[in-house]
Amino acid sequence: MKSVYWKKSRLLAIVAVLFWSTASTAFKLSLRSLTPFKLVFLASCVSLIILWTLVLVKKRVSGSIVFSGKRLAGASIRGLLNPFLYYLVLFEAYDRLPAQIAMVINYLWPIMLLLLSIPFLRQRITSRILISSCISFCGVAVLVLGGNPAGGYLSITALGLALLSTVIWAAFWIMNLRSSGNAVVTLAEAFSFGIVYLVLFGLMTGRLANIVQTDLVGIAGAVYVGIFEMGITFVIWQKALELADTTAEIGNLIYLTPFLALVFIGSIVGEQIGIFTVGGLLLVISGILLQEKWKKKKVKQDLYSPHQQLKGM
Repeated sequence: MKSVYWKKSRLLAIVAVLFWSTASTAFKLSLRSLTPFKLVFLASCVSLIILWTLVLVKKRVSGSIVFSGKRLAGASIRGLLNPFLYYLVLFEAYDRLPAQIAMVINYLWPIMLLLLSIPFLRQRITSRILISSCISFCGVAVLVLGGNPAGGYLSITALGLALLSTVIWAAFWIMNLRSSGNAVVTLAEAFSFGIVYLVLFGLMTGRLANIVQTDLVGIAGAVYVGIFEMGITFVIWQKALELADTTAEIGNLIYLTPFLALVFIGSIVGEQIGIFTVGGLLLVISGILLQEKWKKKKVKQDLYSPHQQLKGM
């Protein structure tokens, strides 16, 4: 029986990794037909439907979902961070940068999580934290110095947006650490508030007025992103973790995601993968792996475990 569960957890983990590996490609292709706002809004709507459908199906087994003022307040803040701010900022970065550059910078977020845990979770600054952070940030420096693999300069504003997205995502996960209850329910609640923020933002800026003026290619891209980046893949990964005896059995598979993403970006998007991109990614991942190796037992496992360092993100 154990071997059956092990095989199922490994299979589900591989499926999740493959889906997340296509995220950067889906972002870039979708943004050829959609504005960043349209992609965020349409994909979030699809994801919201998927998540609440899963919640309602699970409700038959787990019982009623109880909402409280404190829970709704927490969900409203998480929804502001994700999907509203995070994906708006991330898609703006992808719209202005080569997909390979935006993707590698996005994988810096576990280091941002480590740094934000110092003031918000009162973690102590250590030399190991500084070393692992410096190694990963050196990876970003390599990307910047390498420039655009297709030639030309990289937008400083776009690079700033890509870095900002990692801060937002790290802040979102810190908020998640303080929330309780089923992970899918928590995500569905956040997306519910996120849609409200997106509607208000769209009305205030006039971006919602032409939301229906979208071609089929753009709609297909938004549906794909909503299902496989924002929605069901998260549930697949959670199920894989539940079936595994330990997170270590499948956790390290997540580090295959950015390298597979480069393959998809090169073969489908058509970008020529630069040597500086590969070098930068290796440094970013090396810093994260050192962080994993050096973490202390007193640090919460949920904060630094490989399965939390997802995002493909």
